[in-house]
Amino acid sequence: QVQLVESGGGLVQAGGSSRLSCAASGRTFSRYRMGWFRQAPGKEREFVAAINQFGGSTYYAESVKGRFTISRDNGKNTVYLQMNSLNPEDTAVYYCAAREGLHSTRAQDYAYWGQGSQVTVSS
Repeated sequence: QVQLVESGGGLVQAGGSSRLSCAASGRTFSRYRMGWFRQAPGKEREFVAAINQFGGSTYYAESVKGRFTISRDNGKNTVYLQMNSLNPEDTAVYYCAAREGLHSTRAQDYAYWGQGSQVTVSS
């Protein structure tokens, strides 16, 4: 299995940028597709972005397309989420997740999860 630890986030002004990192340990990182999800208070966890095992394919929710970029560095066992043009609707706890197999936007398809990192966007 793989262990995931997020870092980054915090308080950001609307229109600003922030970058989340997710460091993996355990089994070979390149085995896993990686995803970012977020959960706002009172809402369900939702898909944000995903990347395949070697970074050749990326996927985004419509709400973040053009503003967020997912990337990975297999040499550092780390996946990133660069977030630009943030707005208050992006406020949530952000989670990284890992799965083997095909691409999925469903949280229940991801077997491994980090602890979450709070991102708060002030207006």
